[in-house]
Amino acid sequence: MSTFTYNQPFPLENGEELPRFELAYDTLGTINENRSNVIWICHALTANSKPQEWWPGLVGEGKVFDPRKHFIVCVNMLGSCYGSTNPRSVEPGSKKPYGDRFPLLTNRDMVRAMDLLRQKLGIDQIVLGAGGSMGGQQLLEWNIMHPELFENIFVIGTNAVHSPWGIAFNEAQRMALEADPTLWDSTPDSGKKGLEAARAVAMLSYRNYQAFHQTQQDHPDKLINYRASTYLQYQGQKLSNRFDAQSYYYLTRAMDSHNVGRGRGGVEEALSHIRARALVVGIESDYLFPVNEQRRIAKCLKLSHYLEISTPFGHDGFLIEWDLLDDMVRSFWNNNT
Repeated sequence: MSTFTYNQPFPLENGEELPRFELAYDTLGTINENRSNVIWICHALTANSKPQEWWPGLVGEGKVFDPRKHFIVCVNMLGSCYGSTNPRSVEPGSKKPYGDRFPLLTNRDMVRAMDLLRQKLGIDQIVLGAGGSMGGQQLLEWNIMHPELFENIFVIGTNAVHSPWGIAFNEAQRMALEADPTLWDSTPDSGKKGLEAARAVAMLSYRNYQAFHQTQQDHPDKLINYRASTYLQYQGQKLSNRFDAQSYYYLTRAMDSHNVGRGRGGVEEALSHIRARALVVGIESDYLFPVNEQRRIAKCLKLSHYLEISTPFGHDGFLIEWDLLDDMVRSFWNNNT
């Protein structure tokens, strides 16, 4: 992992600023002589800058994103706890952690920060950008800001504006976080129980009735300790062991603010500026980012190909159905190169 440090005031979309920031990032492979083999992957809400860990079916030798052929870049988004500036970071003025004084970030802020790193790395062309969920949101923003930068993009399970339904799920999670009185304490495990409850709420949106019906059935004689209950407890504990409650709070707020049409004449007008050839993929069982949101994106893009995958795993399908996605991306790429 490497760190990009920006030691200047960084103005934010809401009028505030960060005095400075750091971004953690990882690269795989080697950039070629004419710098034409760059793939940039944008991660989802609680992932990190190591896509080979959370997209192992797509990233690695012999996979569609192959470090033997490509120079792969992934950045831990601003506000996240995997090495980038976040609410636990020390504020330069006060010399104390930001905590609840951390400024509101938006996807646009995060993309502008990533683009400063991109310039530092001397990358002027990206052959393919890829992202799912929040990562897909950021990829759309980036393509609107710099339509000349990307040749191809692959977005899955994402949207052009975050829905009231998605905002409601995020608010329910923040209510769970705020119910934990330790949330804004400076101790390392503060907000841990709230984060576990928030993750349980999130899992109800990432999966669906069908997925729970298939995987969490119990013996009919059982009266307590149901599989569905212990599954949510496990998922909450699993996240709280690797992620930070304060980052989670701020990143969900950033997702809520997502609207590519803000200040640009509306969603359709904003998306019409994207020049890249786009593979837009919907997940037919996704209740959090339903397929009508991906169809809207594809309809507004000038060069788009829309596909859907069938899976019982809902929104989480973009992290699970590697074989289906590998075939789709290879076919798309082979037809456009």
